[in-house]
Amino acid sequence: MTQTFEVSAAEADTRLDRFLRRQVEGLTQAQIQKFLRTGKIRVNGAKAEANTRVVEGDTVLVPEITPPKEMPKVRHVMTMDPQMIKELQGMILYQDDAVIVLNKPPGLAAQGGKGIAVHLDGMLDALREGDGERPKLVHRLDRDTSGVMLLARGVKQASALSAAFRGRDVEKTYWALLWGVPGELEGRIDLPLKRVEFGGTSRSEPADRKDPDGLKAVTEYKILDYAGKKFAWAELRPQTGRMHQLRAHTLALGTPILGDAAYGVAFADGFAPQLHLHARRLSFPHPDGGFLTVEAPLPKHMQEAFTYLGFTVPDAAKPKRTMR
Repeated sequence: MTQTFEVSAAEADTRLDRFLRRQVEGLTQAQIQKFLRTGKIRVNGAKAEANTRVVEGDTVLVPEITPPKEMPKVRHVMTMDPQMIKELQGMILYQDDAVIVLNKPPGLAAQGGKGIAVHLDGMLDALREGDGERPKLVHRLDRDTSGVMLLARGVKQASALSAAFRGRDVEKTYWALLWGVPGELEGRIDLPLKRVEFGGTSRSEPADRKDPDGLKAVTEYKILDYAGKKFAWAELRPQTGRMHQLRAHTLALGTPILGDAAYGVAFADGFAPQLHLHARRLSFPHPDGGFLTVEAPLPKHMQEAFTYLGFTVPDAAKPKRTMR
């Protein structure tokens, strides 16, 4: 018996072994390696390696396994002191029986990895309700990007929300402070991107449309305000979910995001040396019906920058659930 999984936009650019461990309860790294060696795990019908990066729309085939009789109730758990729990609770923008929406601060990684001891995924047991399921991440933000992050209360809700991301039913809006002002104040960036290794880290770079490694990447943008020719407040609406898409696309536009040490290396005196990119708004189909829209207030360093530049920033709207 086998089971098939389709890679969502939120899961794109994840290592195959990590993707599988998230999808299949009880699947170990040793089992993954064995199935890969014997060709029992396939991506789009072909053999693959553990470090293969899955792409949105990929079909991953894996044998069904019998999970151990006793599964640990707590996974990816960090030791949480009272202050950390208080800070986590303070991130909550909205919660109900199906979802939790957080305002992730800049500098907090969504998931663990090499050299990352503190991460959001490790904190989620603190948001468990009684004996209920452990909340699950539905999508990711870069470590230095702040703003709206969506969690599902359990597996059923996570499945419904992941399907919404795959079906492009989720509307994502980001705010960024750009170094420079684009020639056109509103437009669409349709530029394929490919993942490359650079200085021991992964990044996205523009790709030729005929490049087999290039992935379609589209971002709609609108300049909401600007200060001379030096700074622009941009609203960015990604239509695809590539790694570092907004950072690579704004750089290609000739206006990198302020404080981005990897794309454009744009820093300015008087501004915090932090990435000025914020997930402002998320609108998505609620698992129990209707659409939920949640906005996150700016982090301190971006609010200070906008105030200094004279930009008038509206308060974040209250969460709103509508039928449409």
